[in-house]
Amino acid sequence: MATEAPPPQSPEDGSPVQPTTEAFLEAQNSAEFAELRRSHRSFAFPLTVGFIAWYLLYVLLSSYADDFMSKIVFANFNVAFVFGLAQFATTFLIAWFYSRHATNKLDPQAAAIKSRLEADA
Repeated sequence: MATEAPPPQSPEDGSPVQPTTEAFLEAQNSAEFAELRRSHRSFAFPLTVGFIAWYLLYVLLSSYADDFMSKIVFANFNVAFVFGLAQFATTFLIAWFYSRHATNKLDPQAAAIKSRLEADA
């Protein structure tokens, strides 16, 4: 959740208050930050592995399954062309899923950590 409030200002020079190194290390070692990392990794790693496997399948089929990839699906479009277009569609779907995941799960967790760090500074 975004906030319209400006960052806390230090009274001396008007610059934003910065948490100390110890505060950053404490936040990094907190269960809250570990949950944020786990939430990100549990989403990003499986999708990355899945997409790489899907891409390699496309490359391997294009290299070794000429008969299958050259079959006409409709009009002048063959299986290889459909797979190629599906690569683009998959890329956009993954980006959209990640954006949704980040908005619903990661951003609120990160905002809570950030606000706690700024409040303690």
